[in-house]
Amino acid sequence: MLKIGTLFFLLLCSVYGWAQRERVLFAPEDRIIFDRLIQGAEGVESVAIGEAIVATGQELINTPYVAGTLEAHTPEILIVNLRGLDCTTFVENVLVVGGMLREGQTDWDTYLRQLERLRYRDGLLAGYPSRLHYFTDWIRNNAEKGLVKDITQSLGGVPHHKRIDFMGTHPDLYPALSTEVDLGAIQKVEEELSDEVSYVLAKEEVSKVEKQIENGDIIALATSIEGLDVTHTGFAFRKENGRLHLLHASTRGSVEISKAPLAEYLQGVKGNTGIIVVRPLGINH
Repeated sequence: MLKIGTLFFLLLCSVYGWAQRERVLFAPEDRIIFDRLIQGAEGVESVAIGEAIVATGQELINTPYVAGTLEAHTPEILIVNLRGLDCTTFVENVLVVGGMLREGQTDWDTYLRQLERLRYRDGLLAGYPSRLHYFTDWIRNNAEKGLVKDITQSLGGVPHHKRIDFMGTHPDLYPALSTEVDLGAIQKVEEELSDEVSYVLAKEEVSKVEKQIENGDIIALATSIEGLDVTHTGFAFRKENGRLHLLHASTRGSVEISKAPLAEYLQGVKGNTGIIVVRPLGINH
């Protein structure tokens, strides 16, 4: 006879779709939303990758903003949550699904593999420190994979040197950093990032280069907050009048397109110093 604890564990696996072998956690509704995204944005195989991305992103408009959805499990597993998104999980999921549709791929297993590839260092889930927590680290590693290209410098961005150490100096905010091994691994990443030169386009310059930014380019908001590199992310979205807006999971409540054009939107973001612009290259590079 099964023990009560074992029975509860098996029930949890069946309800939430979690399998230890695959290290994946998701709810049945996530599969439903995934299928809806595939159906809603199908037919984009012949368009540019950026157009496939904004088509996919628009399918998620009004999805609730939920912070910290990836911090819900220890040890680290691949968490899928399409029911509630923060700015980073919105970007990751849209990049994966949009990229899949662009390549004519529609299956769940491919989605899981590509999400892991995008979210973790060198594409491999190997514990909490392997997740690309800092967005400049996310950019750097995914550029090495050939999935994205940082184009900020070509737009007039200037070199930016900054000490990155927020997680390492605030481990109490991250329960997963309770071990010295994981904390040390994060601090090593922070040391490497602090030695890197990033390029940031000042927010006052954004309106001058709007026409060079394409639909679906990733927009990362650089910050003056000590120890942090980026505080928010989203996608460039060009409206019919030609102005560039931000398609993003807004902390105001849900996925939306900013009412104000990007250049004006940035003026209202506290601590914002400018943007990093990253061009998606597709999931099969």
